[in-house]
Amino acid sequence: MRWAVHGERALYDTPWVRLRALEVEQPDGERCEYHVVRLRDVAVTAAVDDGQRVLMMWRHRFVTGTWAWELPMGLVEDGEEPVAPAARELEEETGLRAGSLRPLIRAEPAAGITDSRHFVFRTDDAAYVGDPSSATSRTAWSGWRCPRCTP
Repeated sequence: MRWAVHGERALYDTPWVRLRALEVEQPDGERCEYHVVRLRDVAVTAAVDDGQRVLMMWRHRFVTGTWAWELPMGLVEDGEEPVAPAARELEEETGLRAGSLRPLIRAEPAAGITDSRHFVFRTDDAAYVGDPSSATSRTAWSGWRCPRCTP
């Protein structure tokens, strides 16, 4: 039960987002136009301390007008392996440098409308190297511990 793509045309392009119209054939044979948002992949880092707490950042997101706790994350640039921005964004946003990063999970959170993949890494040996260079309101080690997340 697969959809077939017969064509794709650009509707809108910027360095951050591309909107496309796809000519698709549904499993029942019906053809239609389907809009897709093409976004860069995202690299995310979960920094875990000796007590199995995860470092979180308190940030405001103007798009939704909300504040929330987030993991450090950033965009994967063309030709870049996801582990590189995972390390870079951890340091830029928290001031921690990962000694090692290992893949934790890969997710496609909105696969029905966008092709962006989220690569989540874990580091257990991050060290403080200085103040963050990007605008993070504050960071805190979460009190929540995942019993299944122990290395």
